[in-house]
Amino acid sequence: MKREETTRLHPKAAEAKDLMERGRLSRRGFIRVAALTGLSAAAAYAMAGLPQPAYAQSMADLPFPEPEGTPQMGGILKVGMQVQKMEDPATYSWTEMSNQTRHTLEYLAYTTPDNVTHPMLAERWEASDDLSEWTFYLRKGVTWHNGDELVADHVRWNVERWCDPNLGSANVGLSSISALVEEVDSGEKNEDGTAKMVKKLRDGAIELVDDHTIRFKLSKPVLSFPEDMYNYPTAILHPSFEAPFSDNPIGTGPFALAELVVGDRCILKRVTEVNGAPFEYWGGDVYLDEIHYYNFDEDNQLTAFASGDIDAIYEFGVEQMELAKALEGEIIAARTAQTLCVRFQVDKAPWDDKRVRQAFVKACDNPAVLPLVYAEGGDVGWNHHVAPIHPEYFELPALERDVEGAKALLADAGMEDLDVTVDVGNTDGPWQQTICEVIRDQVKDAGITLNINVMPPSKYWEIWDKTAFGATQWTHRPLGTMVLSLGYRTGVPWNETKYANPEFDAALDEAEAILDVEERRAVMEKVEKILQDDAVMVQPVFRPVYTIVNAKVHGYPAHPTQYHQFNKVWVES
Repeated sequence: MKREETTRLHPKAAEAKDLMERGRLSRRGFIRVAALTGLSAAAAYAMAGLPQPAYAQSMADLPFPEPEGTPQMGGILKVGMQVQKMEDPATYSWTEMSNQTRHTLEYLAYTTPDNVTHPMLAERWEASDDLSEWTFYLRKGVTWHNGDELVADHVRWNVERWCDPNLGSANVGLSSISALVEEVDSGEKNEDGTAKMVKKLRDGAIELVDDHTIRFKLSKPVLSFPEDMYNYPTAILHPSFEAPFSDNPIGTGPFALAELVVGDRCILKRVTEVNGAPFEYWGGDVYLDEIHYYNFDEDNQLTAFASGDIDAIYEFGVEQMELAKALEGEIIAARTAQTLCVRFQVDKAPWDDKRVRQAFVKACDNPAVLPLVYAEGGDVGWNHHVAPIHPEYFELPALERDVEGAKALLADAGMEDLDVTVDVGNTDGPWQQTICEVIRDQVKDAGITLNINVMPPSKYWEIWDKTAFGATQWTHRPLGTMVLSLGYRTGVPWNETKYANPEFDAALDEAEAILDVEERRAVMEKVEKILQDDAVMVQPVFRPVYTIVNAKVHGYPAHPTQYHQFNKVWVES
């Protein structure tokens, strides 16, 4: 089904076009905004005067790139990556398990590596002038693997489920979904006797217009609704779903799960028929017959690639760069907002004392960490989780290490001999432990003893949001406001620091509604400064990511979030 071209330029797209023409918004920034507000990628690139990449040329019909060269049908792509359980996609907390699922379950939208978001299961969308209502028009003829047609009621079921406080999906922390819920009395009491509040879907927040049209009515303007719909836990499930997904993997994608052995292998096979009839995949030609994920931890993936057992890997660490350069393969590097947050839970001693948190932060030297971990590439972090790669990043004054100031704060708090332990899981490689070791050596000068409890990755993910002091890896998001909403808004599921500051929430709300990047950046100064001053973490590094693929594989995506979308990948026989 061919996508209808939007006939009216949304006011926000018109504003973006004016900003671009006045030099206040980059051409690629205009393309991103225009696509978010419903303009096709091809039209947006033409309006910006930029050449269309291959995927933009066909985006009016399909959200996938043109295949490289002359593709061959068939073959198996073998990828080295941790193979994880596949329980409930709405509560996934690892990118790897979402990659195993991504070829079976699909999303309303798709954000390509250039940070432009396009329709996927949705054929198009429209936003009200004030961005408080979003209408999604679903593609017709999209078939589930059980023969059902995808309809708007299926999307409604998913979104209502995300908003169920009993599920605990991180999706409720997304700006778009948080604007669909309201805080209500749960009927239970907190320990102090006050009412326990929970977030539930507002009455009338979702409207089914017809079988293929769904409208969301938000409590505040949100520009990033389509971008939120490619966050990895927002995959659209069939309403018959019951956990674990691996037991009944019904999807709309070109592949189905054939075999899962956690910690060993995940085998996906292309769907060729449904209920005895040929399966017609809505997304066009798919070239691979099978995708095989084989379990290798991050530090062993490159070795497995060198042996020829696999065709590509999820990633390799910076410490393996020289080995990678010596191998026959294409190294793919990406600048990202991936990071490590050495964070405190602000409601647990000793971190419930702001002086102690500030003292720990003052004893650290963030710029000194990066060259010790990543000799080339990467960016310095300043403890507010907005990266220089984010379009709204505001450059605050550099933090200066202040050992004497740290000692004074500890003395004032009666904590002169602070002795604490940080949990670290090396969930994506030993660079995480290295950062903790550098911090350990720095804070020692202020009289702080930092012990490092190195845990198996799987064990760390069991306690990442429970430990009072942990080092947690966060993946890339295209916007700083997006990750702040997921991680630091009051009461959201992924708020591992238990941070709650109404002033921060309000400032973030304001930033999310502003299109003009310069104006939004000015508001982000306040957002970043509030979080930095409240000293909820030490976050010294935004890291680059590296992967490698052999020459017979074509079209392997280089996504800063490390999302695998293999629809147009093919392998030479």
